Formats: sequence, C-alpha cells, structure tokens
Amino acid sequence: MRLKELLVITYKLVNQLPKSEEFGLKSQMKRAIVSVLSNFVEGYLKSSRKEKAYYMETAETSLMELKAQGEICLLLNFWSESDLERFENKRKECAYLLYRYKAKVV
Repeated sequence: MRLKELLVITYKLVNQLPKSEEFGLKSQMKRAIVSVLSNFVEGYLKSSRKEKAYYMETAETSLMELKAQGEICLLLNFWSESDLERFENKRKECAYLLYRYKAKVV
C-alpha cells in the first residue's frame, strides 16, 4: 500500500531532523502521516458516503500539511532537494490515489 510507503519514508526523513525539532516538526509530521493512514482506513470502513467523504477529506488535509512541512524542512536545510523530491513524489502519488478513490465512492 502506497500510504504505508509514505509512512516509512516520512519516519526515515524526520529522524534526520535535529534534536531541537523533537517536539516541533518531527512530532507534527509523524502525527500527520499517521492521521492520513488512520483516516483513510476509518473512512474506508464507513458505510455512508457522507462519513466516507469526511474521513477522506481529513486524510487529504493531513497530506497537505505534510506538503507544507516538507517544504519547511527544505527551507531550514534539514532536508536536501533529493529528500524532498522523494518525499513529494510519494506524497503526490498518495494524494492522487486518495482523490481517485474519493471521487469513485463519494
């Protein structure tokens, strides 16, 4: 599952962040990626379209948070261009698949 791949990439990259970001970007990005996966699963299991839409939109929002946080990591020189590119490629792939799934079921 691509969301799981994004989770692994995110955790590996946030472990590169400095100790000063332990309770900042590092914890925020971990919460965001866990939110994406958790909300997708919860929404997938819901029977009503309205509930599915709610959870899928929450997952999409967390994916957008990750985008902004990845750009911050680059701006602060915590990540290289190639780190951000690898992260963004997988994040975009997940966003596209989530969008397609949502369009199909909602």
